[in-house]
Amino acid sequence: MPRRLAKDLASFADLASDYEADKDFRIIQVPRPESATAVLAPHGGGIQAHTSDIARAIAGSEFGLYLFEGLLRAGNFTSLRLRGDRFDEPGCLQMLQACDRVVSVHGLGSPGEVVLLSGRDLALSAAIAERLVAAGLTVEEAPARLSGSDPNHVCNRGRSGAGVLVEISMDLRRSRRRVALVRAVREALLGGDTGASAVPAPMAL
Repeated sequence: MPRRLAKDLASFADLASDYEADKDFRIIQVPRPESATAVLAPHGGGIQAHTSDIARAIAGSEFGLYLFEGLLRAGNFTSLRLRGDRFDEPGCLQMLQACDRVVSVHGLGSPGEVVLLSGRDLALSAAIAERLVAAGLTVEEAPARLSGSDPNHVCNRGRSGAGVLVEISMDLRRSRRRVALVRAVREALLGGDTGASAVPAPMAL
């Protein structure tokens, strides 16, 4: 039987029934029990290029990290990009239940170097936006069709029920200026996490 495309998948269980772990995709989890913050890239690896690298750099050694990465030779986006409001991989949800703040890093198809922000954690979103603008980056509010305001979106599945969706254009994901993006998001997170010390952002991007 042909494997379904991502648009036809209603849940992670559907995806896992058609695609094989550690062959077609892999999951990386690095929990940080000392921090109540998690950084996700649910469309990492070959699904949305560079989102894994950016999420890993934002998480650093302070924040929990979760990556779902496509490993197919081709067609990762159409095959494995499970929508954010359908992303219910059990290990991810279990990890998020110990987190009050969630930042989910996604790709964006818009031209130019731009970041779209949305989600239900308005205070954290505003803090991230302020630092991104200060770094000289273009920040816009996500349109409704891309918004992370749905309570079922993975960015909102933490303990508080509110997180931030950070969507990054390919031009910015490829740019050296993504280092400034990582630093800005980390500054916003470190400013609100008393359990983490403010250290420089990892530069290995």
